[in-house]
Amino acid sequence: MSDGGDHETADANADSETVVRRDRFAGGPARSFLSSLSDDERIFAADLAVDRAHVVMLAEQEIIDRETAGEVLAALADVADAGHGALPDGEDVHEAIESAVIERVGPDGGKMHTARSRNDEVAACIRYRLREDVLDLVETVVGAREQLLDVARAERETVMPGYTHLQPAQPTTVAHWVLSYEQALQRDTARLLDAYERVNQNPLGSAAFAGTPFDVDRERTAELLGFDSVAENSMDASATRDFLVETTSAVATLATTLSGLAEDVVVMASKGHVDLDDDYASTSSIMPQKKNPDTLELVRGRTGDAVAGLNGLLTNLKGQPRAYNRDLQRAGRHAWDAIDSVTESVEVAAGAVATADWPAETLEAAAADGFATATGVADLLAMAGVPFRTAHEVVAEAAAGLGPEEDAPDYAALSAVAEDVLGEPLSAYVDRDQLEAALDPAESVAMRDSRGGPASDAVAKQVSVAEDVLAADSEALTDRRQAVSQAADRRQTEVDRYV
Repeated sequence: MSDGGDHETADANADSETVVRRDRFAGGPARSFLSSLSDDERIFAADLAVDRAHVVMLAEQEIIDRETAGEVLAALADVADAGHGALPDGEDVHEAIESAVIERVGPDGGKMHTARSRNDEVAACIRYRLREDVLDLVETVVGAREQLLDVARAERETVMPGYTHLQPAQPTTVAHWVLSYEQALQRDTARLLDAYERVNQNPLGSAAFAGTPFDVDRERTAELLGFDSVAENSMDASATRDFLVETTSAVATLATTLSGLAEDVVVMASKGHVDLDDDYASTSSIMPQKKNPDTLELVRGRTGDAVAGLNGLLTNLKGQPRAYNRDLQRAGRHAWDAIDSVTESVEVAAGAVATADWPAETLEAAAADGFATATGVADLLAMAGVPFRTAHEVVAEAAAGLGPEEDAPDYAALSAVAEDVLGEPLSAYVDRDQLEAALDPAESVAMRDSRGGPASDAVAKQVSVAEDVLAADSEALTDRRQAVSQAADRRQTEVDRYV
């Protein structure tokens, strides 16, 4: 990603193919090594937007005349229509666009670069494009949460086994499990929206790093580009890439959430606890009976892309002195790669869960494995007045006496242990019907009706709260998109005044 050079103005007599470097620096074996033009296609449209806002501001501030501004803006429209592939050779997209403008306008085209450096220019372009990527990712996550909530509503009564340490632990429901990931995605959404606030700041007008003697209006370019505020200190504004770090960190955290979901589904599929739709599975090249959860394995694997991107970005930045250094040319790609990879992962992971079949009978039977209702029995005794640790001891002793084919002790076995530990039979504390109900996975789930628990009513409340948060996040996304769109309309209206 471009981040080249720190020359503030263009010589009107410069050759258009070497508009920045001139003849002295135009050749040599390192030219291609320095160039980021091919990678810069991602910020081509962003650069054109930044150029237009800057030129409008220059004309409004009477730094360049209206006629020159009109010619430059018309040339930029022609460059936009021709596309990135038609740009002349250049060290980066910024030089190439400027060269293309000079080709069309003549030497006065170089006035476009008055009162700025490629340093503040590229910082503005990266922020402009990155905010679009962040909003696209937020939209994808919001859509995924909608899908998960649909599953939660449909599977509210579907009992399933819950695990800790991959061992049978307690019965829960598919809805409760799904909502645990929807809750995590709420936080991932919040982190991305929070990072957006730091991304959406205007560095233009900072020039190389030490400001400019021209009477620039940084608030005006912020308004025309849809930035919420101005990045105040000119050295920090041109040099910093911590907004990339914050965004990539949020993306890596999101990827980790998805990796956990993917791992759960892979394990469930191996036990026959979920049947993935064929669109999200594949078969073996040699074993035709197999149905593999390949898409979820790739979701899990792509987490490495995001984590590597964060590590690569931090390593790139950690040793750089203030202000601009060419290392920054390699910084942006880490964020782009992470965002692209994880955006696809969100779509696939949510789609796999939303289209899966959850075999209710199989899941409920598995929910009783390994005496998974043991805690419910201990809770029942504790509610009858037995100290919980004592109740825990009763149930633990009963569990220790289970045969290899037994998943839970019967009433008689529990009563015998209770008499041994408590000195009284179970009937002194709970009746048989209560205890046998506690041994049933569905009844065990129904008991757990505390806030946030898996009982049906508790899940319904969680869904209701999640719907409210989702609506608020959707509104925040819409507000930000509208602000960006309105800024584009304002910018075009101003451009039309000159062209």
